[in-house]
Amino acid sequence: MLPPRDPDEIIKARGADTRPANRFDRLHAEREHDGWDIPEEQRKLHTQVTDEQPRRIITRNQSPDVPFDRSINPYRGCEHGCIYCFARPSHAYWGLSPGLDFETKITAKPDAARLLAAEIAKPSYRVAPIAFGTNTDPYQPVESKLRIMPDLWQVLLDWNHPASLVTRGQTVLRDLPLLAQMAARQLVHVGVSITTLDTGLARAMEPRAPAPATRLRMIREMAQAGIQVRVMVAPVIPVLTEPEIERILTAAREAGATNASMIPLRLPHEVAPLFRDWLDRHRPDAAAHVMNRVQAMRGGRDNDTRFGSRMRGEGIEAELMMKRFKIARKRLGYAETTPPLDCSRFGQPPRRGDQLSLF
Repeated sequence: MLPPRDPDEIIKARGADTRPANRFDRLHAEREHDGWDIPEEQRKLHTQVTDEQPRRIITRNQSPDVPFDRSINPYRGCEHGCIYCFARPSHAYWGLSPGLDFETKITAKPDAARLLAAEIAKPSYRVAPIAFGTNTDPYQPVESKLRIMPDLWQVLLDWNHPASLVTRGQTVLRDLPLLAQMAARQLVHVGVSITTLDTGLARAMEPRAPAPATRLRMIREMAQAGIQVRVMVAPVIPVLTEPEIERILTAAREAGATNASMIPLRLPHEVAPLFRDWLDRHRPDAAAHVMNRVQAMRGGRDNDTRFGSRMRGEGIEAELMMKRFKIARKRLGYAETTPPLDCSRFGQPPRRGDQLSLF
């Protein structure tokens, strides 16, 4: 059982309903009645954004499960509030709950562009594509006001530095001119995540993310601007969204997506009890069926952390799911691989007074 939330909070359009303690907490708090029959004032739970001033902005990784070795996350936490988000446990490192805190206590890095320019200007820097949206969505709602991403794109464009983006935030269309310029130089790929085409299910699972129809429009407008767009059918949730694999691929292909990928649901650390709680609240009739199917792909557990299987699952359930996906991908004419990004153009942009090359 997850701890109850504060009964005086008015929660609207949030994925989680509790603030479970993170796995590093040695102590936990319990609410006790003070004996006075005085009603507490109710208050709406608002998103809080705090600025962070890191010394570096590029994060390195050596995971064999991901196709990049460096990434940038302009935000910690994500207001989209997707209940299944694998990034929720990262909030525990900051002493916050992976539940409601993850989607209401956001940290922003407004100085990201300056830090990026400083890092890639170092003589020791070696160019390779930088991935955006690997932990939380850089185009979550707060980005429409803070505008961190346009400055980052401009730095990358000035230096001809390749990058990839994963998002489900419609604010990305605001930066379409910059992305189109990068795409013309083979400097960017964009992935758009679509979990379901069912508006009601999407609203419950991803309460502050754009509706499925909006995400298809994002694919269409980016494709029309000449950007390579990959639809990410992720995560695929057994029973709930698995039946939609073919329909999602069809709709995205018609919108202009040229590549497609799929990841079955994974529930690391605190995400598992949060997702179970969500099922009990929103899909109690299917809760046991969903979790039985999840465990069938995860060796009888809620999650499998092993490299090589955590992104794919194992067993007959996972194999059949992947076969369906591959058959539909081939039938619809998706490319099996994404064209490589161009690293050869990378270089310091000309400065005022520099001698221009004749060749």
